[in-house]
Amino acid sequence: MNLPNTLTLLRIFLVPLVVVLLLTRTHGGLLLGTVVFALAVSTDYLDGYLARRRNQVTKLGILLDPIADKLLTAAAFIALVEMKAVPAWMVMIIIGRDMVVTGLRNIAASREFLMPASWLGKGKMVIQVIAIFLLLSAQRWPILRLPGIVVLWLAVVVAVVSAMDYIRTFWRRATSRPS
Repeated sequence: MNLPNTLTLLRIFLVPLVVVLLLTRTHGGLLLGTVVFALAVSTDYLDGYLARRRNQVTKLGILLDPIADKLLTAAAFIALVEMKAVPAWMVMIIIGRDMVVTGLRNIAASREFLMPASWLGKGKMVIQVIAIFLLLSAQRWPILRLPGIVVLWLAVVVAVVSAMDYIRTFWRRATSRPS
């Protein structure tokens, strides 16, 4: 197991901790949960950087990294729904998109072709992280709620556009190869 894949696994193991910290109503839980979320997000950027720099890109990493990202952002968004900080329907669009893309990636892998993250997918992740940070911060500083909701709307739009792009890419690749 190389370091980039280990960082991806660490991100997955941090997900339950993020949820517990964000949803326990203890003093400092929200701040600590936000810090652990930030640590988990930093592993996403670090694992990709190290994998490319050290030439340690693996099939496992290509498949596991987006799953880790989806678990982390879904957990944070669900916690925000529980806090009544975001509309559940917006979160369901984002999570639904992620499930569709993960399903397409699994089908693609079974047909022996990989679908790495597109620039739209990476952009969606960045926008989601910004929205999550703004919305978590708005729990303490309410002035950040409106910018957080605006960025969440952008995340929903980019999620839908990104899903359509993945579907188009999958369809082209799947129909150009014999089954």
